[in-house]
Amino acid sequence: MTKPPSKEVYCGMAYLSGAYFEVMLIGTGAVLEGKFTSVSGLDMEVEYEIFNEGGLNYPRFFFKQNKPQVLVLEQGTVTSVDSVSLLMNMCNLGMSIPLAGTVILKDSFGTPQRTWSIVGAYLQKYVGPSLDSNQAALAVSRIELIYNGCC
Repeated sequence: MTKPPSKEVYCGMAYLSGAYFEVMLIGTGAVLEGKFTSVSGLDMEVEYEIFNEGGLNYPRFFFKQNKPQVLVLEQGTVTSVDSVSLLMNMCNLGMSIPLAGTVILKDSFGTPQRTWSIVGAYLQKYVGPSLDSNQAALAVSRIELIYNGCC
């Protein structure tokens, strides 16, 4: 009988060992799908313009724009390698395909724990694994996408 994964408590939150991120981003003619151990950049940052009116003791804030974020997918496998090469070839030709989809945090049993929606993401950087016959390397070391923030 196998023992279920241990749950450790960190700052009042349960941390599941063996958790992973499942990523599914779809664009016109391209799909970026895979499982990654590390995802960062699930942020949203907004820029405001500050306006000080005469006679008032407090400033007024007006929405200016969203600041672009960088979504970083690290140490994982991409199931549709042909689509990643298609995205890279399109970038080489000066065209880019916007991707939209989800990032799902799953526990070691594959049960979804949290979901983030991504809209308008563009491939910015792809870093392949360093190939060493003495070490087992995952298929993808790092993929960076630029986007306007998650929902």
